[in-house]
Amino acid sequence: MNDIVDYKQYMDSDYKVYVDVTETRLRDGTLLPQSLYWEDGAYYVIDRVLDVRPAASLKAGGAGLRYTVRIQKKEVFMFLEEDRNVLRWFMERKERQ
Repeated sequence: MNDIVDYKQYMDSDYKVYVDVTETRLRDGTLLPQSLYWEDGAYYVIDRVLDVRPAASLKAGGAGLRYTVRIQKKEVFMFLEEDRNVLRWFMERKERQ
């Protein structure tokens, strides 16, 4: 099995957008996202975390913890995936670009 990963290809997806996230880690190890930077540099504050559960992104591919969060009165999904002990946050792009 080939262990070499083309991370550029892995991170390029029509629907998956990796985002920079400011997060808080609670004493029990729980990670809570506080804010994020979208791919165009726009900054968004996460008003509230509504739900956290293991789930797959059917649109973008990938799986991990799915966070349902409220940003500017809209509920959206954020995903925390782990690959080879590296945690990454991603979101689903609404439309193909």
